[in-house]
Amino acid sequence: MSGAPEGARWLVRTASLRSVGQGIQPEETANRVSVLDEILDGVRADLADRQRRVTLDRLKDMARRAPSPVDAMAALKGQDVAVIAEVKRASPSKGAMAAIADPAALAGDYEAGGARVISVLTEPRRFGGSLEDLAAVREAVQVPVLRKDFVVSSYQLWEARAYGADMALLIVAALPQNALVSLVERALSIGLVPLVEVHTDDELDRAVEAGAKIIGVNARNLGTLEVDRGLFARIAPRIPDGIIKVAESGIRGPHDLLAYAAAGANAVLVGESLVTGKDPRSAVADLVTAGSHPALRGDRG
Repeated sequence: MSGAPEGARWLVRTASLRSVGQGIQPEETANRVSVLDEILDGVRADLADRQRRVTLDRLKDMARRAPSPVDAMAALKGQDVAVIAEVKRASPSKGAMAAIADPAALAGDYEAGGARVISVLTEPRRFGGSLEDLAAVREAVQVPVLRKDFVVSSYQLWEARAYGADMALLIVAALPQNALVSLVERALSIGLVPLVEVHTDDELDRAVEAGAKIIGVNARNLGTLEVDRGLFARIAPRIPDGIIKVAESGIRGPHDLLAYAAAGANAVLVGESLVTGKDPRSAVADLVTAGSHPALRGDRG
């Protein structure tokens, strides 16, 4: 673990202590919490390969020629609970979920159903994504597009802009604080809005300190891959006013959106239930309808 980032090492230590208290052996916990580290190892290897093939100067030139960013903040600031719909072929928790031969067509269905933002997984090893998927989706839709990946370098932010993204995911657990601050600043400086993902109160404090304007609370534990739908309700009250609150993971349908909305969510990020369903456009539309209910139009911070 000596090569793991500060955030990942903290995750392992904390989970180990908690699990020992629950009667789980540390060796078992070490195996269970290694998923994030394994993903990050693969991300760094793939990143190094891309850096050998495409120079940073080349990426910056591509980014300058990319379409101007779409205003993601405006898309998520409405009275309704916004739906961020995800193009997602696979995950570490579920394995292969959907072939998605045409990610652009799927994104078009999402947009037609009322999605405010399209999230595109670009990590290939565990999620089956690619930058080509990102580019295809950008060409197909008018709404903002989020690059969902494990960003550890500003090179990946330049990639995101070069391939048309308007937003980029930054996972607090995967980054030491100085890197998180630097990546938030870099993202904003090149026209990307960072969605900063947290799982704990400590990570929330780090996200706020780093200047996050959109914070996602992921109900899926990156160590165990288990989903805790009550996590958002516990963390959201501590998110300062003026920051957009996104509930991630665990949204099976409108009832889960309504529960997250009641806890203060301004938006929900949904993937698995959409790609595994028979009619993603209708599924998004059902979520959008639930999110636009007049009863939800109170002050959610």
